[in-house]
Amino acid sequence: MSRPDAKRVLGAERAALCDTLERLGPEAPTLCEGWTTADLAAHLVVRERNPLAAPGVVLGGPFASYTASAMEKAKAKGYDVLLATLRGGPPGYVMATMAAVNVNEDWIHHEDARRANDESPRPEDPDVAAIMTNNTKRVGKFATRRLKPCGLALELPDEMIILRAGHPTAVMRGAIGECALYLAGRRDAAVVTLDGDPAAIQTLQTAKLGV
Repeated sequence: MSRPDAKRVLGAERAALCDTLERLGPEAPTLCEGWTTADLAAHLVVRERNPLAAPGVVLGGPFASYTASAMEKAKAKGYDVLLATLRGGPPGYVMATMAAVNVNEDWIHHEDARRANDESPRPEDPDVAAIMTNNTKRVGKFATRRLKPCGLALELPDEMIILRAGHPTAVMRGAIGECALYLAGRRDAAVVTLDGDPAAIQTLQTAKLGV
C-alpha cells in the first residue's frame, strides 16, 4: 500500500482545524492550560513562521518569554488574520520538510479545541492514522524517555508497537490518535485503556510525557 500524501493530508486537517476555530470563536477554552482558541491559533502561526520562537516552544525556560511575546504580537493582529494565515498553509520550507510532523501537531491541537468544548472524538481517518502511526514510531521512544526503566507497548486496532522496551511494561490500547493525545500529555481527554504491570501503569500515569 502506498503512503498517504502528507501535504494533502495536512491541508485537509488544517482546513478542518480552521473551521473549528472559526466556529468556536477566539475566547473558547482548550486543553492547553491557560490558552484560549486565540492563543492556540497564535501558537500555530508563530511556531511555523518565526524560527526564533522555536526554542521557547520546545524547550521553554528562559526562551519561553520570547515565544510568549511573539504570540501576543500575533494575537494583536486579530483572530480573523490569524485564521487567514493558518488557512494559507505553512511556509514552503515547512511544507517541504515537516508536512508529516505537522499532521500530528494540527490533529492534536484540533482535538485540544474540540474536546475542551465537549465535542466527541472524530472517526479515525485512515490516511491521518497512517501518518500519525509512522510519526509515533519515530519519536515515541524520545517522548516516553521519562518512563525508563519501564516499557510501553501500544496495541492499536491493527498493529502492536513496542514503543519502549523495558521492565516492567505497560500496554496502551486505543486508536493511534488517542494514543498520541495521551503521549502528548492529554491523559484525561484520550480514549485509551491501560493494562500490564501495575507499577508500569502508575509510572505511565504520572511521568511527564512528550518532547
